[in-house]
Amino acid sequence: MPKIKGKLGIQDFYDAIFDNRPVTIDPKATDTVRKSFEFLKEFSRNKIIYGVNTGFGPMTQYKINDSEIVQLQYNLIRSHASGTGNPIPPKYVKAAMLARLNTLSLGNSGVHFSVIDTMVELINKNITPLIYEHGGVGASGDLVQLAHLALVLIGEGEVFYKGERRPTQGVFEAEGIEPIKVKLREGLGLINGTSVMTGIGMVNTIYTRRLLEWMISCSSAINEIVKAYDDHLSDDLNRTKKHTGQREIARSMRSHLKDSSLTRKREHHLYKDTNSDVSVFTEKVQEYYSLRCVPQILGPVLDTLNEVERILIGEVNSANDNPIVDVEKKNVYHGGNFHGDYVSLEMDKLKIVVTKMSMLAERQLNYLLNPHLNGILPPFVNLGTLGLNLGMQGVQFTATSTAAENQALSNPMYVHSIPNNNDNQDIVSMGTNAALLTKKVIENAFEVIAIEMITVVQAIEYLDVKDKVSTKTRNMYDAVRTIVPPFKNDEIMYPYVNQVKDYITNHRNK
Repeated sequence: MPKIKGKLGIQDFYDAIFDNRPVTIDPKATDTVRKSFEFLKEFSRNKIIYGVNTGFGPMTQYKINDSEIVQLQYNLIRSHASGTGNPIPPKYVKAAMLARLNTLSLGNSGVHFSVIDTMVELINKNITPLIYEHGGVGASGDLVQLAHLALVLIGEGEVFYKGERRPTQGVFEAEGIEPIKVKLREGLGLINGTSVMTGIGMVNTIYTRRLLEWMISCSSAINEIVKAYDDHLSDDLNRTKKHTGQREIARSMRSHLKDSSLTRKREHHLYKDTNSDVSVFTEKVQEYYSLRCVPQILGPVLDTLNEVERILIGEVNSANDNPIVDVEKKNVYHGGNFHGDYVSLEMDKLKIVVTKMSMLAERQLNYLLNPHLNGILPPFVNLGTLGLNLGMQGVQFTATSTAAENQALSNPMYVHSIPNNNDNQDIVSMGTNAALLTKKVIENAFEVIAIEMITVVQAIEYLDVKDKVSTKTRNMYDAVRTIVPPFKNDEIMYPYVNQVKDYITNHRNK
C-alpha cells in the first residue's frame, strides 16, 4: 500500500496505478502540510509573496487586495483550465495526481491540508479529472493540465468515473466528497509544477521495462529457431565491453535460452579440423546484426531506462513549486523549480531508445519474412500455398509504417522552446509534450513487437520445433497460440494483432 510521506518509488506507482492499491498519508506528512500552511498564512502578512497577494506571470507587479486574494486563486484555476485535444487516459492522470499529492506533502507549497485529504479520496475512489493532452509548455510546469485537476478539486469541470465521463459536481454528490475551499494559494500551489509530465513519465518507464522484456524474449527466440551460435551472448565476450546494460541483456538472453536444444556451440561446428577442406560455407559463420548485436543494441536501452527512472524518482520527490515555503528557516524563496527540463530531456532520451527497440523488432521481423536472409523459412512465413496465400505479408506493412512513425516522433521536444506569456516564459521545457509523445512511441512499439511475436510463433510452427525451444520461448508460444491459431489460409489480421498487443501491454513477462 503506497504511503505518501514525501518519498515515492516506481513500485509505489505500480501498486497505485496498475494494481489499484489504496493510498494513505503518513501522519507526519499531514502535520508538515498543516505547519507549512499556517506558517505561510502568518508570514505573508505585510509581505509581498508571489501568487498570494500579487498577480501571476508578467502581471506580478499588480498587488492584490486582501479581500480579493481568494478570488484570485479561483480566477487562476478557471482561466487556465484551457486544454484541448484528446483526453489523457485515466491511468496517466492518476499517476499525475499521485505525483502532485506527493510533492504537496513535502510542505513546500503552503496549501491547505484539506487539499491532501481530497486528493487521496479521489485517487482511492478512481475519480480521475478530465485533463487534455494539449496546453502545457512545461514551465511554469504543467499549468494548463494541472488547472484541470484543480478545477475538479474545487468541484467544477469533469471527471472519468466508473468508465464514464461525468460532471464533477454530480460525482462528488454521489460519493459524498466536499470540494476544497481555497484559503490562501491553493490555486497556484496545485497548478505550478511538473507533476503531469512526471506522472506520465513514471507510467512510461513501467511500460518501457515491460516492452524491453518482450524484446529480449523475441530476440532470444529468433536466435534459437535459426540455430544461431551462442558465443555472441557469452559472458566472456560481453564482459570485454565495460557497459552494465550490455552485460545484463546478454545475461538475460542466456537465461532465456539456458534449456534450449537449438542454439549451437561454435566449437562443436566451426572450430573442428573437419572444416579444413571447405572453401565455401553453406551456412552463416556469423548472424546478421539484428540477431548478433542484440546486447549491444538493447544494452543502451536498459542503461538509459535506469537513468530515466532515477531522474524521475528524484523529480517526483522534489518540490517543484514557486515560491518555495521553508518552515524550518522561516522563509519563502522565489525561483523556478517548476521548470520541466529534467523530465523533458529524460522523456526525449526514453523515446529515442524505444524507437530503436521498434526498429530492431522491425528488422528482426524482416529477417524472418525474407527467405533470402534466413534461408530456412518460406516467404512471409507462409504456411499455406505460395502465391495463393500471403502469410504475414500484410502485417509487415503495418510494422514498417509504425516503426517509421516512431522515427519521426523521436525528434526531441527538449530543444523546441517557444517563448510565451508575454516573454515572461522566454525559455520552456515542453516536458509534457515530450512525455505524451513518448507515450505514443511506446504504444507504437508494442504494436511492432506484437507483429514480430506472431511471426516468431508462425516460424516455430513451420519448423516444427515447439518441443525443442527453451521453456521461456515455449511459454511465449503458448500464450500467443491462445490468441492466434496456426493459419495456412489467409486470415483477417487486425483483431489478432490488437489482441496480442493488448496481451503484451498488460501482462508482465517473467
